[in-house]
Amino acid sequence: MPTASQSGLPLEAGHDSGTVCGLSLRNPRARHRRYVLVILGGVRGGHIRWIDPLGQYDFGDGFGPQVTVEILDSKAYSALIHDGGIGMGRSFADGWWRTDDLTGLLRIALRSLERVQQVGNLWHKLASPLTDLTRADRPQNPIADAADIRAHYDLGNDFFELLLDETLMYSAALFEYPGQDLAGASRAKLAALNNALDLGQDDDVLEIGTGWGGFAEYAARTRGSQVTTTTISPAQFRYAQNRIAEAGLSERVTVLDQDYRDLSGAYDKIVSIEMIEAVDWREYDTFFASCSSLLKPGGRLAMQAILIRDADFERTKDKPDFIKTWIFPGGCLPSEQALTSAVARHGLTLVAQRDIGLHYAETLRHWQANLLAAQREHPEMAPLDDPVFVRLWQFYFSYCEAGFEETDITDKHLVFEQQWA
Repeated sequence: MPTASQSGLPLEAGHDSGTVCGLSLRNPRARHRRYVLVILGGVRGGHIRWIDPLGQYDFGDGFGPQVTVEILDSKAYSALIHDGGIGMGRSFADGWWRTDDLTGLLRIALRSLERVQQVGNLWHKLASPLTDLTRADRPQNPIADAADIRAHYDLGNDFFELLLDETLMYSAALFEYPGQDLAGASRAKLAALNNALDLGQDDDVLEIGTGWGGFAEYAARTRGSQVTTTTISPAQFRYAQNRIAEAGLSERVTVLDQDYRDLSGAYDKIVSIEMIEAVDWREYDTFFASCSSLLKPGGRLAMQAILIRDADFERTKDKPDFIKTWIFPGGCLPSEQALTSAVARHGLTLVAQRDIGLHYAETLRHWQANLLAAQREHPEMAPLDDPVFVRLWQFYFSYCEAGFEETDITDKHLVFEQQWA
């Protein structure tokens, strides 16, 4: 068997006459196959056994995950060449290739791309003062923002009830010990955020981004706080209203269907759990100006935020990727530096933080297991009745898990205090 890591690219007989593996090089898919195999020759940080109808090859240095990839349709090669990670995810969803370890494969990909990304980071850092001038004027568009939210969160409450645990927290859990179940870890996360806020029964707390009402119910029930929570997802608004009413907490919790930019009032505490990722980088000042104006002097803002590395932010903030294209249209991962720079302009000071990135990897493993179990048990229920959708979300979960495992992204609790009187 030819070994690609030794020979660069295995070529079958006939390449001198303008063919590779029996395919004419005039055929675009044959060229794309050749390009992909050449690229794979540079794989580091793991081992890939690559199988297609024309051969079997080995790539990598062996130091890391050991995975097998099988190409089922040659269109996968064209998708990889034309669309990179976006095409990789879509072609997996379409069933054009499969692997025995999707997360492992994506971890190898991240390790292999590290040097290329470092060059891109340098270029974007140097160019950003100029390029930002042409990109900075983005008119605020609450209607478009709401449409982006609905594209993901309004897939159906029944679907998310199967995907998540009983708390319906769609964010990183906090696992206190090995083997803890997801619901227990989600409650541990909620307790940690309430502790970070020093939340008490005399506090009026605002939550920006309701989800399905998990934080609001937990804070009102366990701390006795008055909670106002707001969302721009109609499905989540209706669900949270019903949830709070059924819990007998309507006197303590108010659920709003308002954009954060339209809120008014004065609150002792504000919490936002993985909502900032839906805020465009050009609107960080708008977001934190709103938080600052809503906080009483000395009040606290606690955020749970998925963060990209500071060095990667300029390169990625406007670049389309798999998540922005197929999962969260309009999304943007902030960096810690981008957030702290913005909050400083609005009288907020970072006073505490906690990294829970690896806990997110574990959370994603639970969600993926729940997704596949739900597909087996409820094959007739939309969107689980669509195998392309299920594979797309498998890729989504593995894509994110790989990022957290490789620390390309992380998740943090960030606590800010209002300094302005």
